[in-house]
Amino acid sequence: MKAKPAPMQLPSPPRWTRWGRYGCTKRFPLMKRWLDLLILLMGAPVWLPVTALVAIWVQLKLGSPFLFSQARPGLASRTFRMLKFRSMTDERNADGVLLPDSHRLGTFGKRLRASSLDELPELFCVLRGEMSLVGPRPLLVQYLGLYDAEQSRRHDLPPGLTGWAQVHGRNALSWDEKFRLDCWYVDHASVGLDLWILLLTIRRVLVRDGINAPGDVTMPIFTGSMGGIGGP
Repeated sequence: MKAKPAPMQLPSPPRWTRWGRYGCTKRFPLMKRWLDLLILLMGAPVWLPVTALVAIWVQLKLGSPFLFSQARPGLASRTFRMLKFRSMTDERNADGVLLPDSHRLGTFGKRLRASSLDELPELFCVLRGEMSLVGPRPLLVQYLGLYDAEQSRRHDLPPGLTGWAQVHGRNALSWDEKFRLDCWYVDHASVGLDLWILLLTIRRVLVRDGINAPGDVTMPIFTGSMGGIGGP
């Protein structure tokens, strides 16, 4: 009988990150919302022009539409339309079927993802209150029926542009590791922790670490806690 893997050692943040514990789940904490809006307002002179320039860049490289929109589950599993910049072409085979991601993600798309600039339109989702700057990443709607009770807790807080899993491996993590980190964040969310994650995110973006899963250009499909990567 195959032995179960040892539990993942969850990294501990600095003690000061306990400041401003939200202390609530299954609703958008008001303090978290104010923090998001304050940071977006202060950073608007930077992120608004950069977003506009990247939109023009994507339009010139990939054509219309320059935005990618997809339904994703948010707080309490309610769906919303998540926005990103396109990073793949629309190349199809002779039967009109889209080619695999590895064929449609060219050099430009890889550079766009490596820089994380493709995520900038999600800031408008944060402004609308559908996302937060920090939280578990919004995954595919079809995964909702595959989560176990513990994994489902990742929807007890709004999804984020970045998160505790993203700064500790991003797509290089297994699904099991990613969900454990997401649930840890739900249990420990605070103003201090959000600020710490944002600082770590800046470092991650600069070193471009964990963009792709090992051996793949995107994260492999989650097939459930018994069949997904890292499952028991």
